[in-house]
Amino acid sequence: MIAPEPFTTADYAARMARVATDAAAVGLDGVIVTPGPDLVWLTGYQPTAITERLTALVISAASEPALLVPTLERPDAESAAGAAAVQMVDWTDGVDPYAAAAPLIRATGTFGISDNAWAMHLLGLEAALPGTSYRALTQSLPMMRAVKDADELARLEAAGAAADATYLEILEVRFAGRRETEVAADLADLLRRHGHEQVDFTVVGSGPNGANPHHEAGERTIQDGDAVVLDFGGLMYGYGSDTTRTVSVGEPSAELREVHAIVREAQQAGVDAVRPGIACQEVDRAARRVITDAGYGAQFIHRTGHGIGVTTHEPPYMIEGEEQPLVPGMCFSVEPGIYLAGRFGVRIEDIVTVTDDGGRRFNNTDHGIGVVG
Repeated sequence: MIAPEPFTTADYAARMARVATDAAAVGLDGVIVTPGPDLVWLTGYQPTAITERLTALVISAASEPALLVPTLERPDAESAAGAAAVQMVDWTDGVDPYAAAAPLIRATGTFGISDNAWAMHLLGLEAALPGTSYRALTQSLPMMRAVKDADELARLEAAGAAADATYLEILEVRFAGRRETEVAADLADLLRRHGHEQVDFTVVGSGPNGANPHHEAGERTIQDGDAVVLDFGGLMYGYGSDTTRTVSVGEPSAELREVHAIVREAQQAGVDAVRPGIACQEVDRAARRVITDAGYGAQFIHRTGHGIGVTTHEPPYMIEGEEQPLVPGMCFSVEPGIYLAGRFGVRIEDIVTVTDDGGRRFNNTDHGIGVVG
């Protein structure tokens, strides 16, 4: 695939303007964004090292965006694609960074702040500006990054296709007699070879380990007859992939076929439920209903899905109680599973985007049980 064009200063400026408007609409005087995925999404800037030195982007409808950075890191910040859309302010070691931040922040305002802001930075801002108050961005603007534009969708689609290519190649790898960690290393290598710049996880859950949804690949030797849950993903062009398939080492047992068929039906029901206007929880309900009706409700022990974008897990979440309506451009996983403790697990996962009239998968490999040697 031809690499997508980089995001421009105009792209980042538009994102910051939208966030300022959305913040005002929910009663915030602005947002304060510290290093992490929100800062990358809003400015293209990712410090080479996240340290105790305060870096903060301040966005408000009342003023132009301002990025406060340590003086020694200003050259790197100025090289970010979105830098031209912000007022750059720096502070030098030996100067109080919170005093430097104070003129950029309304002294009696309420601000959303990054979930991953360091406690020392939040406490420092509160001490310097005792009239301010703060809310976590995930609570105050949970959908900030949720609706993707066409360029973002193209990156997610490319990442999904690369994950699919990885799965097709891993089916040709020997499983029996090898440790889970060895297969996980193969997955990571394949993701990188197919274009991922970052591998976030390579779950290889063989036999009883497959009953742990987030099993870390370990030293267990994979055996003939094992069911193996493969869940892997990372970042490509800065956007995430995440897919899961369940394979069998040799011909699958009748019980594995039965459980797998139920999960496959549930996953299809979840995807079929996707359309604009329905609540996120309806996707969870559709998938969960199939598994519950089959008698395995107690063995489906996690939500049906999570959003994906510049991180592999982000809002919105497909879970009971989440009433956020689906909007075209939202992207999330649909990944029901059944986990039989001490025996095996089955999960099937695709990334899906909401379209104008339904949903579209970014993962398109066979949903059947893959048979490996």
